[in-house]
Amino acid sequence: MGTISFDDVCHSFGDRSVLRGINLTLTEHRIGIVGANGSGKSTLARMINGLVVPTSGTVTVDGLNVARLGKDVRKRVGFVFTNPDNQIVMPTVQEDVAFTLRRRGLTSEQIAERTAAALERFGLSAHAEHPAHRLSGGQKQLLALAAVLVSEPAIVVADEPTTLLDARNARRISELLQTLGQQVIMVTHHLELLEAFDRVIVIEDGHVLADGPPSDALSAYRALVS
Repeated sequence: MGTISFDDVCHSFGDRSVLRGINLTLTEHRIGIVGANGSGKSTLARMINGLVVPTSGTVTVDGLNVARLGKDVRKRVGFVFTNPDNQIVMPTVQEDVAFTLRRRGLTSEQIAERTAAALERFGLSAHAEHPAHRLSGGQKQLLALAAVLVSEPAIVVADEPTTLLDARNARRISELLQTLGQQVIMVTHHLELLEAFDRVIVIEDGHVLADGPPSDALSAYRALVS
């Protein structure tokens, strides 16, 4: 597994302080992040691949400073958004998955082979030529995962990937994330999805409120919101 480190990390959007004095070292296989809306949890997750950089402090991924070496970090860290429409960029399903591989120095045959394998893995082969934005919500999130994983990142960060899905598709996406060989960091409001994770971090008002096994951390969060 990789090592993700937050060293005295703070972040502000204008005058609004979002994160304050975060110190974390993340090495576990499956890590959940929870917190109320506006707590700072999504900002924390987005720092892992440089979508947001700290106002102060340092975030590193396997020793790479995210603020200085964001391009290199993003080769190691794949990011799955809440709304898959935010990351579907090509007209068809097949083209969208292949797009991720275009700058990887692969031959057209290698791109085609890896794209086909990714579509098969996520049950999208029959939709290869379909317009990507006309898929169902669950299929779009599967496409987003396929497009991220086809590049074989070491770490996958998922920011509330099940929020817009019905219960059946939410469970399917969650199960896929839990079976990945990659290190997975998932932000979610669906607490039951984290019960089998290795570690859960609770963010409240820009601070780490609780950090530990799911049973302990989720209990602390439930007490906070009850």
